[in-house]
Formats: sequence, C-alpha cells, structure tokens
Amino acid sequence: MQERKLGKSNLEVSALGLGCMGMSFSYGPPKDKQEMTALIHAAVDRGVTFFDTAEVYGPFTNEELVGEALAPFRGKVVIETKFGFDLSGKDNRPGAAGLNSRPEHIKVAVEGSLKRLKVDVIDLYYQHRVDRMCPLKTLRER
Repeated sequence: MQERKLGKSNLEVSALGLGCMGMSFSYGPPKDKQEMTALIHAAVDRGVTFFDTAEVYGPFTNEELVGEALAPFRGKVVIETKFGFDLSGKDNRPGAAGLNSRPEHIKVAVEGSLKRLKVDVIDLYYQHRVDRMCPLKTLRER
C-alpha cells in the first residue's frame, strides 16, 4: 500500500483510508459490532493505516467502536477524529445538535474522545463544522 505524508507534519498514512461513520451512524441502523471490528481488522491486514471517525457519529458510539477495534494496532495506525458539535442536549439526531467550538467545549470534547478511543493522544483532530460563534482566528489566538 502506498503511503502519503499529511501536510507539513510527520504523519504518514496509507494512500487509502477507511471512513467509519456508516458503521454506527447515518446510513441506516448501526451495523453489527463484531462484523465492523472484523472489517476494520481486514483493512489493517490489507495495509490501511488511516481511520476516520468523529464524536458526533452515533453520537459517541463510532469512536468507541474504532477505539476498541484498533486497540491491538496502536502505534501502527493513525486515528483521526473531529469536534465541533454540542452533544450535551437530549436531541442528538443527525442535524439536531448545535455547533460549539468554544475553547472550553473543545477541552471537554478532547477528553471524551481520548476515553472513547482508548488512547493517550489523538493523532489528528480537527473541527467538523465551522462555528460562526467561535471563528478560527479566536482559536489560534489561545
């Protein structure tokens, strides 16, 4: 499998990645956890090292699935996840959650993602949707 370097970082990933959203969110009901774990393992066996998830997928359940499935491959794969939704309310249906990229919320989101992914460090973390209430300029200044 060919590899790519992401941006100006030293992060190298497989040319093909696996987006995991549909495993537990959006495209019909959540899929069988064992089947999706087997699929993720098969991807690793075929040289895939780049896996995409987000806290909003499920919400939360996709990060849990990806974290558990990739636990045996720590240090050999790159997990990317995203923040930016306020998932503290009761209505977490797709499109119902508001945006929240305020620095204090990002801290809470990071802590949750670290636990769900069962990692000490998130390899690649970025804003899922632009929050007009908290422009990126504000985030860069902090």
